[in-house]
Amino acid sequence: MSRDPVPIGRRVAYLRVRRRLSQQSFADRLGKSKSWVDKIERGVRSLERVSTIREIAAVLRVDAAALLGRDVQPAGVAERREGVVRIRAALSTYPMAFGGPAGREVMSPDRLAREVRHAWMTYQHARYPRLVELLPKVVTEIHRAQAQDPEAGRAAVVEAYRVTAALLIKLGEGSLAWLAADRAMSAAVGDRVLLACAAVQLGQVLRGSARARPVMLAAASQIAPATPEEMSLRGSLLVQAALIAARAGDDRAAVDLLDEAAEVAAQVGDGHDHHRTAFGPTAVELARVAAAVELGDGPQAVAWHEEAMGRDGWRWLPVEHRAAHLIDAARAYLQTDDPANAARVLLRVERIAPAEIRHRPAARDVTAQVARYPNAPATITQLAINLEVLSA
Repeated sequence: MSRDPVPIGRRVAYLRVRRRLSQQSFADRLGKSKSWVDKIERGVRSLERVSTIREIAAVLRVDAAALLGRDVQPAGVAERREGVVRIRAALSTYPMAFGGPAGREVMSPDRLAREVRHAWMTYQHARYPRLVELLPKVVTEIHRAQAQDPEAGRAAVVEAYRVTAALLIKLGEGSLAWLAADRAMSAAVGDRVLLACAAVQLGQVLRGSARARPVMLAAASQIAPATPEEMSLRGSLLVQAALIAARAGDDRAAVDLLDEAAEVAAQVGDGHDHHRTAFGPTAVELARVAAAVELGDGPQAVAWHEEAMGRDGWRWLPVEHRAAHLIDAARAYLQTDDPANAARVLLRVERIAPAEIRHRPAARDVTAQVARYPNAPATITQLAINLEVLSA
């Protein structure tokens, strides 16, 4: 694969000036600070997240591939797009608006709940291709159930939209993920617990928007932390608010929110998965790593990562959660100019959750970055070649 030798930050600056945007106006459109834009353009801060690159490309009115200087299409993109098309088609049907379902019998609430639980388990085991196959049917069935009785099985409806949003975020489909998260929020209206559940995925979708932080905090304030289940939701929303703050470059708010989340997590403990959050002390420590990476503090992120690996709670987290964290750890090692350890954790992801590397655009991008280092281990170079993100 050929690549433009011009650093991406310099390319962003050139395109911004060509569009006659000041750093401040460009930052406003992205929901970032002027300081964040300046650091990106000067190369002080790396630009690694595919979702952020796509947002920048949209503001600059260029293709993300052109912004990155790429000229090849990643392997498997056609298959992923076909799966996303099927999910989009399922989300685009509105049987509830036309007098109810027609044809075969609607799935019972109990069976629908089982199907949604199976979808969540598939996601948490990082079996994304399988989930792409399952979700069109699940979404269709929840639409049929809503058409027959809008109140029956409402929790299953919210959970189905949540897991759909979670998968689409993984696949880099931000706009469609937002639609699914918004559907979850709409279905949850009137139930503060379901609203908090839906808001967790909304926070993931809107990670790049500083305006989403008050939404997370408002949702958290509606939860009275009386039970471990409710505390898990409150803590998860605080984590989402912290990561939104970190993406916006607000390090003080990120630290304060994560400290507050840690206090809640201490009351919940590790080894639980209330409301599909996997919230607990270890999850908060992993969020500290993600926040530090967002803030460009690679050394601190690496220190927290290596400490978190020794926690008992690590092995109790879902495979997807562990794999996603290891991608963050690889980014942290890159920020400290340590491609060997970045390669090590990426190869670990390949072992425990191969779909995380093969089907998540952000993970593929990190793999390509590591493989381009002159002293990159041969094993990561071969993986990048197999993924077709690096030419042989």
